[in-house]
Amino acid sequence: MSDKVNGIATGIYENVGGKENVNKVAHCMTRVRMEIKDYDKVNLEALKAVPGVLGVVEDDTLQVVVGPGTVNKVAQKMVDMAGVNLGDVFPENMANGSSAKDAVEQKANEMKAQVKKKNQKPWSKALKSIANIFVPLIPAFVGAGIIGGIASIINNMLKAGTIDGAAWMNIASVCAIIQSGVFSYLVIYVGINAAKEFGASPSLGGVIGGVTMLTGMNVDAPLTNIFTGQPLAAGQGGVIGVIFAVWLMSFIEKWLRKRVWESVDIIVTPTITLLIMGLLTIFFIMPIAGAVSNSLVGALNWVLDIGGPVSGFILGVAFLPMVMFGLHQILTPIHLEMIAQTGSTLLLPILAMAGAGQVGAAFALWFRCRQNKQLREMIKGALPVGILGIGEPLIYGVTLPLGRPFITACLGGGIGGAVLGFLGNIGATSVGPSGVALIPLIANGKWFGYVLGLLGAYVGGFIFTYFFGTNEAIRKGEAN
Repeated sequence: MSDKVNGIATGIYENVGGKENVNKVAHCMTRVRMEIKDYDKVNLEALKAVPGVLGVVEDDTLQVVVGPGTVNKVAQKMVDMAGVNLGDVFPENMANGSSAKDAVEQKANEMKAQVKKKNQKPWSKALKSIANIFVPLIPAFVGAGIIGGIASIINNMLKAGTIDGAAWMNIASVCAIIQSGVFSYLVIYVGINAAKEFGASPSLGGVIGGVTMLTGMNVDAPLTNIFTGQPLAAGQGGVIGVIFAVWLMSFIEKWLRKRVWESVDIIVTPTITLLIMGLLTIFFIMPIAGAVSNSLVGALNWVLDIGGPVSGFILGVAFLPMVMFGLHQILTPIHLEMIAQTGSTLLLPILAMAGAGQVGAAFALWFRCRQNKQLREMIKGALPVGILGIGEPLIYGVTLPLGRPFITACLGGGIGGAVLGFLGNIGATSVGPSGVALIPLIANGKWFGYVLGLLGAYVGGFIFTYFFGTNEAIRKGEAN
């Protein structure tokens, strides 16, 4: 494994212009993310051809897909080679004897990268920022979600009388406590990450997230909503409100930092920032964000309730392109709001069908393309994690590069979504992995309906791909 990791890390550096052309390296669950100084020095085709690289995504960061498990080791190897920590800015790579011409060129390249980033569309920046806030939390969501699923299964079995005893109750309690460690205080984690994303102090962001929990409020004399006169509810507006509040806080803190004397900055700036943003958050942002969240969740539930199979099919088809562009993380706060308000998210199981469609497509390619040894090798590595709900290796390593199978996989996901839409009211109690791993999180014992959706997506993806997703070049390996 060490040779493989070293080869991938070295290959990435060789094709992005070397370490001196990289400003920062980080990673998510499947992608190494790099801030590039000069994109003209990046050889995308050669980068995609590096053994172990499953795909490349161009955004405000250059994202190289290497798959779960491997990505942690590759990213760590890359920063070790540069002598920095993950997420740290690389030291200046220019030698002391560099010429003035080199200095000018480097400055020009940095300005070019900044201009490219500034020219991004506002909605694209907003979506990317929200994704960046939640990506670091995904491992916690997955781990705590699975543990919470185990607690749910044990509790259901206790209620049904299948098992009994204090030992099982204690195990369920421990699992529930671990799950609550993430989801009960999620607004604080979101506040910290949002502050990092918006250039504010993470500790202040965490406080603003904690403010929305109204922990210090007198329950006998609760604060009231200035718009409706009703008592304020803890967590009103959820993570959506926290993100907006911390974004606004970042402007206030930066403005104060520039104007407050350095000798009293550590006292004055955080105090005034928290006082202003605390008042705004409690009396304005929480009520408004709460109203927006209620409307959004209500609209999604209405679409799912009214649309049935049609809505399920459309959502199932559309999700893979969202994953391809890295926009799927934007849905996380919506899932969380649906869970907070209704106890489950009906959206997550339907969107999970997109990954199942890919699994079906991968099986079809395995049987249909026996002559394509390289493709079958890729499928062998990407299929197991795809079944468990991590679909990016299949997208970037198998279906998307071939073109047709990506479309047929989307259609397979639509079939699964239509099945769930037809059955109705199949939700997940937590944000966690999709695919087979989501089964323990299905609410109200409706896991069998979810499994039927998975099977529908598998079969749909398989049939569409087997009959319409290949041509002679793909089957023989000439399209690779």
